[in-house]
Amino acid sequence: MEDLQIKKMEYDDVDRILQIEELSYGEHHWSRDSFIAELNNKISSYFCILLDTVCVGYIGFWKIIDEAHVTNLSIHPEYRKRGLGQRLLLKMVEECYKEKIKYITLEVRESNEKAIKLYEKFGFKSLGIRKNYYQDNNESALIMWSENIFDKKYKELYDKIKSDLG
Repeated sequence: MEDLQIKKMEYDDVDRILQIEELSYGEHHWSRDSFIAELNNKISSYFCILLDTVCVGYIGFWKIIDEAHVTNLSIHPEYRKRGLGQRLLLKMVEECYKEKIKYITLEVRESNEKAIKLYEKFGFKSLGIRKNYYQDNNESALIMWSENIFDKKYKELYDKIKSDLG
């Protein structure tokens, strides 16, 4: 059984994160400078998920008053379909509970059906479109929002996902 851990991203993690970025997004991925800037950004939180001490994914989000904005989430292609993205989202929601953040938002490519399904599982709904949002191909992005995560219905959803993952 693999040892799973989620930890705060550190500067030493950036090289591995860049490998995952390139595998996930090709030449249109975030740069080293972008990740370093995010690690220095007072409103951002970044976490890595480790399997047997190897970083296989990450999530980043900004905390702005009572909202969290997911900046990025990716799992190394060889480690997908293991619930790791769900575990990172659970960690983010847990952090939001700690900091009294009520709502979570994000943008996702209209064509990224797997990510959209993951976010929908977490109760996100598409509430708008950002036309031509992605610079590499001018693809539009869905703007997705959670309900208030402190509502009973959302807490039940969170607890169910957490329980299902074990």
